[in-house]
Amino acid sequence: MATLTRALRHMRQPAARRRARSAARLAYRRVLLKLSGEALQGDQGYGISEPVLATIAAEIHEVQQLGVELALVIGGGNIFRGFQASARGMDRASADYMGMLATVMNALAMQDALERQGVPTRVLTAIEMAALAEPYIRRRAVRHLEKGRIVIFGAGTGNPFFTTDTAAALRAMEIGAQVLLKATKVDGVYSADPVKNPRATFFRRLSYLEVLQRQLKVMDATAVSLCMDNALPMIVFNLNRRGNIRRAVTGQQVGTLIRADRQARS
Repeated sequence: MATLTRALRHMRQPAARRRARSAARLAYRRVLLKLSGEALQGDQGYGISEPVLATIAAEIHEVQQLGVELALVIGGGNIFRGFQASARGMDRASADYMGMLATVMNALAMQDALERQGVPTRVLTAIEMAALAEPYIRRRAVRHLEKGRIVIFGAGTGNPFFTTDTAAALRAMEIGAQVLLKATKVDGVYSADPVKNPRATFFRRLSYLEVLQRQLKVMDATAVSLCMDNALPMIVFNLNRRGNIRRAVTGQQVGTLIRADRQARS
């Protein structure tokens, strides 16, 4: 029995050493990843694309294996957009609550995709849905992260008139994330939409004040101000480039780094 125990311990040591080396290379050990709902729809224009969902889940799994404590906030625009419904005459609060339900649908889809790859995942919602997910409790969320589980926050902040970008900034602060990763369809932050304007200028580094002053379309002003006031760095990157999440958490140059004014100069 003792011989078997020693043999098993010897087999485990290389994997443990690999995890330790990976952890040593990490620039950020606890991160919050913000995905748009549109990121899940692929080219089909609506809903959830299973191949796209599986690809994103595989990338998240790869990053989690490095030892990163990872939380997610996913928008709901692939299913329902509250502000668009409001513009067509629907009560804004009701429209926003419907948008929150869409984020929960995306959260459950991502949970399923991750767990099919063997990744322990928990969905925590700002609106209580006991049959589907756990209620959001900050200490519980942190404990899940400490145990190596992926945590997906659903239903935004639980309040109308706030975007999922603001929810992402808020949850990142609450769980003590070291960086907010904002996934987009382009390589980072530009002076204008690079799809419409090929002459748009790409920014490697920005301060939050510059983002607000130039009215750059990164996140809504509430989310940007929240990050700025709490000195939370943000990396805006292209989700469609395979490996970018890993590059971001290991400190490689990817996308646009946005920091508080005093940090951006360092």
